[in-house]
Amino acid sequence: MVTETDIALADGRTLHVYDTGPGGREDGAELAVLWHHGTPNIGTPPEPLFAAAAERGIRWVGYDRPGYGGSAPRPGRDVASAAGDAAAVADALGIGRFAVMGHSGGGPHALACAALLPDRVLAVVSGAGLAPFGAEGLDWFAGMGPSGAAELGAAVRGRAALEEALASGDFDPELFTPGDHAALAGTWGWLGDVAGKGLEGGPGGMVDDDLAYVAPWGFDPAGVAAPVLVLHGGADRIVPAAHGVWLSRRCPDAELWLRPGEGHISVLGSATDALDWLAARAARRG
Repeated sequence: MVTETDIALADGRTLHVYDTGPGGREDGAELAVLWHHGTPNIGTPPEPLFAAAAERGIRWVGYDRPGYGGSAPRPGRDVASAAGDAAAVADALGIGRFAVMGHSGGGPHALACAALLPDRVLAVVSGAGLAPFGAEGLDWFAGMGPSGAAELGAAVRGRAALEEALASGDFDPELFTPGDHAALAGTWGWLGDVAGKGLEGGPGGMVDDDLAYVAPWGFDPAGVAAPVLVLHGGADRIVPAAHGVWLSRRCPDAELWLRPGEGHISVLGSATDALDWLAARAARRG
């Protein structure tokens, strides 16, 4: 069961928060994992992983990034700003140290928390996540589907160009591999639901996300001291695998799980194994 609440921040904003709640494990082995959602989504934790998480003593926490769902906008936010919001969520729920997991656009935000909250973040999973725009040695747009590259290319030109591109563009199903479509037709159809909810209030959150991805992030992945698992599909057409390879080489303590033939969504077939990795690494540092 997921409970939802709003928390007030010191700057006057409100964040909408999700929590599966303490599991009450007698052995004290419970691990809080803060979920960072993709673009465009809301922050409710990943329902397809609830059963696996419960078996592993994992408590899910999430929140709508500013401009999505029930969270107030934060104009001009960068990726690094997620760290302060995540800390506020953890404080409000009485959570000290925690792990982070993000998929797609959530990957950079999860890494931000690890880089900027080194005393609190135990371990990181970044699934199908972007590398920083302009990353040295990376052809950032290479391998992206045409519509995705056009969207982020418009973001490089600024808010007005991006808003125009989003208003005139249609979703391109070719961004997804056959495996992605199969995953979306099955358990991970959940992502389609949260994507729809992420756009119910308009494209503002998506615009702010895209602008943040192509602007300076506010931190360097090389500053992430916590262990990082980079999970990426070799056939990903939304965020090409080269982004994951770059991140795995940049983060000091990173492990790359490159899944040949998997796409942006189908790579989540390895998410339960990633939870095992996360729990094991967090336990070593907890």
